[in-house]
Amino acid sequence: QVQLVESGGGLVQAGGSLRLSCAASGRTFSTYAMGWFRQAPGKGREFVAAISWSSSIYYADSVKGRFTISRDNVKNTVYLQMNSLKPEDTAVYYCAARSRSDISTRYSEYNYWGQGTQVTVSS
Repeated sequence: QVQLVESGGGLVQAGGSLRLSCAASGRTFSTYAMGWFRQAPGKGREFVAAISWSSSIYYADSVKGRFTISRDNVKNTVYLQMNSLKPEDTAVYYCAARSRSDISTRYSEYNYWGQGTQVTVSS
């Protein structure tokens, strides 16, 4: 069983930055692929970024060049650094863990989810 706890959300002006953190429990964290998804009001859950156990990385086109995903396997934590934020980035951001080492962009292929953290970008 893996438990995920996100932190770091908040309110920021357009062009600003935030760093989300996701702390994971469990001794097998380093073997899991990790992902970030987001869900805006009235919309479905959208893939944002993912990182494999070996730090292979994949981004959604909408965030490429602005967001950076990373992981610290000693601290059992995955991060999402978000720069040049836009109002359309406003959403609840979720951390997810996949009990396989390879990346997926499909939310149905992730086994564990955090509770989510709100990110609001004002114009």
